[in-house]
Amino acid sequence: MLLAGGPFPAAAEPADFFEPQQLAASDTQNDGDEEDVNDPIEPVNRFIFGFNEVFLRYVLRPLTDVYDLLPGAVRNAIGNVLGNLSSPLILANDILQGEAERAMQTAGRFIINSTAGLAGIIDVAEMTGIPEHDEDLGQTMATWGVGEGFYLVLPILGPSNPRDAVGTFVESFVDPFDLWWDNIDREYLTYTRQGFKAINTYYGFRDDLDEVKRTSIDYYAAIRSMYRQRRNAEIRNGEEMDLPPIPELSLDFKDEMNGQPPVLEDAGDRSSSKGDQASVE
Repeated sequence: MLLAGGPFPAAAEPADFFEPQQLAASDTQNDGDEEDVNDPIEPVNRFIFGFNEVFLRYVLRPLTDVYDLLPGAVRNAIGNVLGNLSSPLILANDILQGEAERAMQTAGRFIINSTAGLAGIIDVAEMTGIPEHDEDLGQTMATWGVGEGFYLVLPILGPSNPRDAVGTFVESFVDPFDLWWDNIDREYLTYTRQGFKAINTYYGFRDDLDEVKRTSIDYYAAIRSMYRQRRNAEIRNGEEMDLPPIPELSLDFKDEMNGQPPVLEDAGDRSSSKGDQASVE
């Protein structure tokens, strides 16, 4: 996920979600409250955050400038393929969370898009009314009662915490497509996939991050707050929370097909909640 110093999908106008006053409040509301901030290694995190900002500015942003030259339909197809390749891990996490309905949706989407959708190039499942959702091992462990731990900024990957970092590490070794490509000596496909994933996600929200940076008192603190709220919303599958409006970090690239900028999907539009079993510290 690429969020100011790491992958994290988002788009739309940040003003739709954060007025400057809200951003300022987000920056300062936890000052002096160590329990809420939960950032005991903040100096180290800020250093890594700065490194990631340099990476975004001088590496990833130029790549997205080139990516922008592609037709919208091509970018949309790339996003669809990347989403389809993520389906097996999403399905595994649906099952581990005991989400039978969501597991069936994921399996159905994968089968339909892999066949009728031409290996995922076209999101036929969405056209037939089967919604897309995301899951990962960090969310699964949260539903099992594993606490998030302290705030952590990872090099390149960006905002995280010990629970989510472990989830990301484990998933990098069990992704079925990566394992298959490794077994047939096509490791370059794994790196190609990860590269396009980073470019595709960052492309959709790079200007929005600039706006957040411009309107926030403390950019690092604003990103920290946004990340934790986003993760809490993801774990609860969109269940209402007593939080200020935040962007749902999920792109709808289909609007690009119609010449419209990509828009964010509201977290409240997602499917049913995981309920009270999620542990959000």
